[in-house]
Amino acid sequence: MVRFGQLPGTSGELPAPPGWAGIRTFTLRDYLLDPARRGPLLVDRHLLILVTVGHGTQEIDFRTYPCRPGSLLWVRPGQVVQHGGQSGLDAVMVCWTPETMHDLGVSPIGPPFTAGYWQLAGEDEDAVINEVSQLVVDCQRHGGGTLATELLRHQLAVLLLRLALLPRDPADPGALPPARQVVDAADADADPHGADPTGTFWRLRHEVERSYGQTRRVEDYAGRLDCSVRTLTRACLAATGRSAKQVIDERVALEARRLLAATDLPVAEVGRRLGFPEPTNFGRFFHREVGHSPGAFRAGLSGRTTALPG
Repeated sequence: MVRFGQLPGTSGELPAPPGWAGIRTFTLRDYLLDPARRGPLLVDRHLLILVTVGHGTQEIDFRTYPCRPGSLLWVRPGQVVQHGGQSGLDAVMVCWTPETMHDLGVSPIGPPFTAGYWQLAGEDEDAVINEVSQLVVDCQRHGGGTLATELLRHQLAVLLLRLALLPRDPADPGALPPARQVVDAADADADPHGADPTGTFWRLRHEVERSYGQTRRVEDYAGRLDCSVRTLTRACLAATGRSAKQVIDERVALEARRLLAATDLPVAEVGRRLGFPEPTNFGRFFHREVGHSPGAFRAGLSGRTTALPG
C-alpha cells in the first residue's frame, strides 16, 4: 500500500497530537502543486472531494466522473484515484482513517465496493457546503485534545449522515443499471439466510472482499454463505446482470489493475497476491478480463505512485 505523505507546504511530517481525530482537510489545487502527485494513487483512507471551481474529471477505479461546482465524490480505502489533469479545477478534500468513525455507526455508509458520486444542487448543496466549510475551519483551529477530537469526529459524522440521506445520482458512472439498483445498503445484513436475491448478492460481495486473494471458486463462496451455487448465480444476475463467477473474477481483475497502476510491485508479485502462483496463469486471466497483458496495461498508464497529505 502506498504510504501517505506530508501536508502541502510543510517541510516535514509532525507527529499527530495525542487524541488526534485522524481527519485532514486540504485543497486539490495545493495538493497538485507537486506534479509527481498527479499519477494514480492507491488510498488507504476515506477521501471526500467537493468540487468548488472549474470543470473537468476525476478518475476513480478506472471510471471517469464528470466534475463541476457541486460535484461530490467519495473515494474509499483500497480504491485508486487520479486527477483528470484540468488546471482550472479545484476542490476541498477531506480525508480520514478507517478507524476514525468506528464507534459512531456512520462509516462506511452504503455499499463499500464503489465510489460515491453526487451532483449536488439546491438545499442539499448548501447543507453539504456548510458542513464541509465548518469542518475545514475547525481542522485548522483545533490541532488535538479530547474536546477537539470529538468535535471533528461528530462534525464529520453529521456530514456523512447527510450523504446517507442523498439519493444516488442517476448520472453516476459507477451506479448499477436503474432496474437493478440496490436501494438500501442495509440489505447486506438483512435476512442473511433468506431467499432475497439482493441480500444474497451483498453478502457475496462482502465475502469476496475478504477472500478474493484466496479463491475465485463460486463453490467456495456458496459453502461459506451456506447456499447453493445456483442461488449465488441467480442473485448476481438479478443485481448486476452478470454471473457469480463474473462478479468474483471482475473483483480480482480490479485489484490487479489497482496494484499495477498505483504500485511498483512486479507483475509476478501482483499475481501471487491474487492467488496466481504461476505468472503465466495470471497473465492469461488478466488478458481475458481486461483485454491487455499486465505489462501492456501498466505501460499504457501515465504517472506513477503518489501520496495524499497525511
